[in-house]
Amino acid sequence: MAILPPEQAGSVNAAPASSKTPFYRVLWVQVLAAMAFAIVLGYVDPVSAVAMKPLGDAFIRVISMIITLIIFCTVVTGIAGMENLKKVGRVGGMALIYFEIVSTIALLIGLVVGNVVRPGSGFNVNVATLDARAVADYAGQAKTQNVTEFLMHIIPTTVVDAFAKGDILEVVFVALLFGFALSAAGARAKPLVELIDSLTHVVFRVVNILMKFAPIGAFGAMAYTVGKFGLASLGPLAKLIGTFWLTSMLFVVIVLGAIAWAASFNIFRFLAYIKEEILLVLAVSSSEIAIPTLMAKLEKLGCSKSLVGLVVPTGFTFNTDGTSLYMTMAALFVAQATNTHLTLIQELTILSVAVLTSKGASGVQGASFIALVATLSVIPTIPVAGMALILGIDRFLSMFRALVNMIGNGVATLVLARWEGELGSETLRQNLARPA
Repeated sequence: MAILPPEQAGSVNAAPASSKTPFYRVLWVQVLAAMAFAIVLGYVDPVSAVAMKPLGDAFIRVISMIITLIIFCTVVTGIAGMENLKKVGRVGGMALIYFEIVSTIALLIGLVVGNVVRPGSGFNVNVATLDARAVADYAGQAKTQNVTEFLMHIIPTTVVDAFAKGDILEVVFVALLFGFALSAAGARAKPLVELIDSLTHVVFRVVNILMKFAPIGAFGAMAYTVGKFGLASLGPLAKLIGTFWLTSMLFVVIVLGAIAWAASFNIFRFLAYIKEEILLVLAVSSSEIAIPTLMAKLEKLGCSKSLVGLVVPTGFTFNTDGTSLYMTMAALFVAQATNTHLTLIQELTILSVAVLTSKGASGVQGASFIALVATLSVIPTIPVAGMALILGIDRFLSMFRALVNMIGNGVATLVLARWEGELGSETLRQNLARPA
């Protein structure tokens, strides 16, 4: 799979038809086959499957170690090369408004579906019989933030600290400052801009190398999931899992599909275009893993480097559609399973708190679970110990949670690029029809 920046992609598209890659060497085919083998191994030999966990963890770590560098280089060179810096503020403002509207719609949909389907009804769980210690570690990490604390968190203690912690939002903040400074310096900063631009190309080459190991990482992550939790664990909570999976798919097709239609492109074409990222996110249950290749593909579609560098990283913090669906639906599940009656005011309180706690819970495994614990702690009548009910199957929920987050950010970037006039509808349709 070629995931080079747009400038280099032309030579790939210009390759003769006779040099077409054999199907068994195509990345998405390899990842799909690896996932199938992993499921079989997890079912037949769970002990060996669980032992494959380091393969998945290692792949996630090697991709994660380079994400902050990609974001920094992309944002800095993109902003430094922009003639009109007002566009940065305009795009950033529109992006935040878009993110808040769509993620709030997702929260509302999760609330409505949870009330209509009632996936937790019939459990009649006695809270006293639950193992509260299983949730204790997550409860210790959970902390509800007010707006001031959230904004202060964006500013790193030091520049190096932002990269050391791997905090995407802090890296974006540092990159924005550097980008504006280089742009203001003009010709004097040109050598540094060219150096960072060259570094960007090298980093994407590194990503190309690392992505060759994606099938191995997908195999390890999926084998561990099936071997550790087992397909049998899905039985008792099948209604919740099925409801969330179906709601997630309908959200992508209907809500994001309608947004894509309004922006003059087909959601199914876009899903086919990012099929490698879809399979990887499903396998490793983390949307962060798709950031490098998603950014490269969006640039190849015609989005500017500055827009992609600004929208995608911030979107993984603010545009958490999958997490939003999960939080309100899972909160209602816990209440229903423990026979906790919630008033309309309490449900709206969950919704309003989740608007803030869902932010920053997209990329890391378990972060959404922690955010949900923080949300439930605001409503004392809901026993937080009830979260132990879904702790064992959270990995299966996180697969689609992370997937919707990733797809939502891709759609958001294309929509904003269309609003900014960077992409013509016909050009976008033609580019989506080409191999990625």
